[in-house]
Formats: sequence, C-alpha cells, structure tokens
Amino acid sequence: MSSLYEQNPSLLLENSEIAEGFKKIMVYKKFTKGHLLCETGNICDHLYIIISGITRMFYYKENKDITVHFCTEQETASVFESYVKREKSKFNIEALEDVEAMEISFFDIENVLIKNPKFERFGRLFVQQLHLNLIERINDLHFHNAKERYEKLLERKPYLFQRVPLKHLASYLNITPETLSRIRGSK
Repeated sequence: MSSLYEQNPSLLLENSEIAEGFKKIMVYKKFTKGHLLCETGNICDHLYIIISGITRMFYYKENKDITVHFCTEQETASVFESYVKREKSKFNIEALEDVEAMEISFFDIENVLIKNPKFERFGRLFVQQLHLNLIERINDLHFHNAKERYEKLLERKPYLFQRVPLKHLASYLNITPETLSRIRGSK
C-alpha cells in the first residue's frame, strides 16, 4: 500500500505521525459501478477517500432521485450527518464508475482522535473544509441562476461533464435535463 501514498501524495497529511496513524486504520476497497456505499435508512459507518472513480450522493423525493453531491479522486465521500450523529442516513451514495477507495470506519477514527491530540487539529480542519464546501453549495443554489450554476460547475469540475450522466448533473444543478441541454446548446 505504500506505493498508493507515493502516487497520491495529497492523501498524506502534513504531519508524518498523523499520516501513519491514518494509514493504520484505512482499508483498501473496490466497488463496482452501481454499488451503494451507503443506503438510506442505514447508519453510514464509513468515510471513503476516493482513489479512482466517482460517487454521487442522492435521495428520492416524489419518485425522483435528487443528486446533491459528487466525489471524485482524492475527495472524501460519506453521509457525514449519519456518520457523526450515528443516525440512519437520509441519502444513498452510489458508485457512478468502478471505484477504488480507502475506507475508514467511524469507530477507528474516533479511537485515533482520542489517543492523539495532534489528530484533533486535522479533524477540525477537515470539518472546516466540509463546512466551507456546504456554504459554497448553498450560496450557488440561492444566489446564482441556472446558467451561472452551470458555468461555475463547468469551471470548477469540467471533468464531471465527461463522466456523469447529464440527468444527474441537471439534478445537482437543480434544473431539468431540458434546461441543461438549452444552456449547453447556447455555448
């Protein structure tokens, strides 16, 4: 597994002691396209650092599936509300491609954080980044029109448009597939 970290240095943390602590609790996993890493109604016991592939978080409302998030290489996929609060998940996480990931269980990470106060700083920075990402997503939905949301996503993550079905991108952008087609056609 050491070659994984050599090939993906951003998976390592700035502190080698912390990196070693996390390496000890990470488990390499492979999931096939269509596999649900987390299902609605179950507690999400793991978080996944994506090595390759892409996942989407979604839920069902009025018989439609609504996409709320995508995770790609070197991003972390989990239903954090369920993971942290130990509550049944309101969301599913689906592999949109074959996925390779490092899996970390809730209980293992809790033990690591308790045993070493240096890890607490990492935990705080991780949660801060999650919070900033959530604020950015909320701001996009509230303060930008459909075309602006499309352009921002295209600018930030252009690879999604080659790897994700347009119906999921439209749902994520909170627009219909037809509106997405019109916006893309106007370019």
